Amino acid sequence: MFIQTEQTPNPATLKFIPGKQVLAEGTLDYSGAEDAEGQSPLAEQLFTVDGVRAVFFGYDFITITKSDSVEWYELKPAVLGTIMEHFTAGRPVMYETADSPEPTFDEEDNEVVRQIKELLDTRVRPAVAQDGGDIMFHGFDQGVVYLTMRGACAGCPSSTATLKMGIENMLRHYIPEVSEVRAAL
Repeated sequence: MFIQTEQTPNPATLKFIPGKQVLAEGTLDYSGAEDAEGQSPLAEQLFTVDGVRAVFFGYDFITITKSDSVEWYELKPAVLGTIMEHFTAGRPVMYETADSPEPTFDEEDNEVVRQIKELLDTRVRPAVAQDGGDIMFHGFDQGVVYLTMRGACAGCPSSTATLKMGIENMLRHYIPEVSEVRAAL
């Protein structure tokens, strides 16, 4: 098994591409070992590697965010070994599918929300996936779209600019009802 790695715009995050499907659909983000406990045997194992701060799963990639106390040249071999051992042993990535909270919006805004989600899925999500991340829609209220950057994009120094300058401008251009984009808390 050969696992490729790619740098991301976030220097603390590296994208690992195992050459096989990681998740059948969606994405999952774990910000610590306690988040992964009972959810993902692969994430649990990755958090045993000293210096792993966050784990993110996409369709065919895994992004790892490291702590500031360790350098990639120290961490990368252990992460590669953990991923390789997991997949070659044929173990599942997930114990069970975790449910995500439903987005919030008024029923009268249903068409606007559909347009927002379509633009996110077709224009934004593929671009952020290239960088080892994802974007999640959380709601739409009185012209404000609430989103969360995940994976490599979550801690990226340019994520605020991506939300405000890139995504907000695009949504406002195509959907006049959108006045602002904010990071969901």
